[in-house]
Amino acid sequence: MTAIDVALLLLRLWAAIVIIAHGVNHGRTQEGTAKWFASKGFRSPELNARISALNEIAIGLALIAGFLTSVAAAALVATMFVAFWTIHRFAGFFNFHRPDEGWEYVATLSVIGVALAIAGPGRYSVDEALGIAGNLDEWVGLAIIGGGLLVAAGQLATFWRKPSTIGSSS
Repeated sequence: MTAIDVALLLLRLWAAIVIIAHGVNHGRTQEGTAKWFASKGFRSPELNARISALNEIAIGLALIAGFLTSVAAAALVATMFVAFWTIHRFAGFFNFHRPDEGWEYVATLSVIGVALAIAGPGRYSVDEALGIAGNLDEWVGLAIIGGGLLVAAGQLATFWRKPSTIGSSS
């Protein structure tokens, strides 16, 4: 057991707890989540609400297990990028701004995701048990993050249009 392995496990577990909590919250209030997505400019808000909840829970479970960790980390970064682009960038840095929260939260989870993609999941992971941990980290991990960001850009291009009320000075 090395300190790095323990630190990577802690990063995976904390990011997983946070993103699963968001996924469960989105999932248990699907109607409200869909209305909120619609208010933020998302087309097909019911579909996006469902996908959001399932995606966030799946990301968290994969991070807990350390299974395809770089892919889970890329999904985390992509999810946070969509949140940043559609909501948080308009509110400034700090998370305590209202009506929308700043981008410190999404940036923090994104940095954790990028760090995990670069470093890998550590010794205590399914990836390590399968012997694939070293194949998916470092530059490959960064490339997977890039792929996740392309998927996020595709989601934004397909489903999101900036509502006139976001970022306005009214």
